[in-house]
Amino acid sequence: MIRNSTLPILMCVCVIVLAAALLVPAPVSAQSGDYVLVASHWGAKQTAAVEAAGGTVIWGHPGSGIGMASSTDPNFLDQVMSSNAFKSGSPDVVVQWVPAQPEPTSITPDDETFYPLQWNVRSVNAPDAWAAGCTGAGVRVAIIDGGIWNEHVDLDDNLDTACSVSFVPGEPYNSDVGTFWHGTHVAGIVAAEDNGIGTIGIAPEATLMGVKVLHNGSGSFGAVIGGILYASDPASFGLGGCQKADIINMSLGALFPKSASGGGQLVGAMAKAVNFAASQGVLVISAAGNNGLDLGQLYDYTFVPAQSGSGLAVSATGPVDFANGGTNFRRLASYSNYGEDLVSVAGPGGDFTLYPVGLWYYDMVLSTSRGSGASTTSYSFAAGTSMASPAVAGVAALIKSSHPGISLGALKTLLQQSADDEGPIGQDQYYGHGFVNAYRGCTQ
Repeated sequence: MIRNSTLPILMCVCVIVLAAALLVPAPVSAQSGDYVLVASHWGAKQTAAVEAAGGTVIWGHPGSGIGMASSTDPNFLDQVMSSNAFKSGSPDVVVQWVPAQPEPTSITPDDETFYPLQWNVRSVNAPDAWAAGCTGAGVRVAIIDGGIWNEHVDLDDNLDTACSVSFVPGEPYNSDVGTFWHGTHVAGIVAAEDNGIGTIGIAPEATLMGVKVLHNGSGSFGAVIGGILYASDPASFGLGGCQKADIINMSLGALFPKSASGGGQLVGAMAKAVNFAASQGVLVISAAGNNGLDLGQLYDYTFVPAQSGSGLAVSATGPVDFANGGTNFRRLASYSNYGEDLVSVAGPGGDFTLYPVGLWYYDMVLSTSRGSGASTTSYSFAAGTSMASPAVAGVAALIKSSHPGISLGALKTLLQQSADDEGPIGQDQYYGHGFVNAYRGCTQ
């Protein structure tokens, strides 16, 4: 049974402005130490070629032919490519989250209840979908992101800890830096539990898989690619007892110059990983990014993974002055990227156009966060396409739970066709096919 109970336990609320893991590429280094390699198939031949060139295999995925290797030899890439075991190779690129707005400001409102603040949940008609029996039960959603705080009371029962993993060396899936934890906020938007305590997710009975690829907002192409392959094929990484995800959410991205040295190979490998996930029936959903750019016109740049392979990209919307009655939840957010070749659908990501006037932070999205110490009941406001993407992933989980056995193609079509047409009539550069509607998708 889905209920909208809340208790005023807002112990640590941080206003996070545009906390969206927006990634920009660092210069590609020929001596980065880590390399992304692509073959038609990864097997003994590829491993032997890496070792013969003085490298070490970090991981190799047979089905996609993508792998990661490490070497301190500056000539490693030339040597391994001369073996004819690989189709392409490139030094991995580490990218860094760059906040696009002022530093976070802490606030502690005392007597708040939670569900009334979750305008995002109501904007996609999730309560009507719950009433129709759509809860997300039986659907697995992989959160490819930063760390997820597994002891949060709104996440602990929905998180599959045994199958949650990290692609960040030396850091477990349930670790990160600070008190916000981007991955934890994203996870709560998808599937915060129906427990009568704090917030409620759009698909409150879905199962979450934590796949850590970022730490303190930084990550690499190799880690993200590995996370996609793991979520869609755990057995190839030695976890045969883990079921693959049905849906992958990636609230991260890099605005990547196509002319960057080695960039084409990395972008191609990312697309190949997304398409491999699709071949396994996994729906890949990604944030469109927060640059406020028309990416349909930026021909020299690509935003990945939003524009990678067959995945879906999500633009963001948000109200103005929700605290004083603003209800236009479907206005395009001030920061959202857009473009005809980018946006598939739109979702609620929040905004901050009133900053720093009044209760401007109520226009953002409230969800779970790490807090400090042993806290298990911390929540934060944040805005970005990072918040819109998991909202769409949650809607997709509701739709899939109400249509058991639905194919990937049918799920994508239903998610798009059931969306409410907003903006210019028909498919457009701002909303794609429209603003997602959970009730319509569940009942069609």
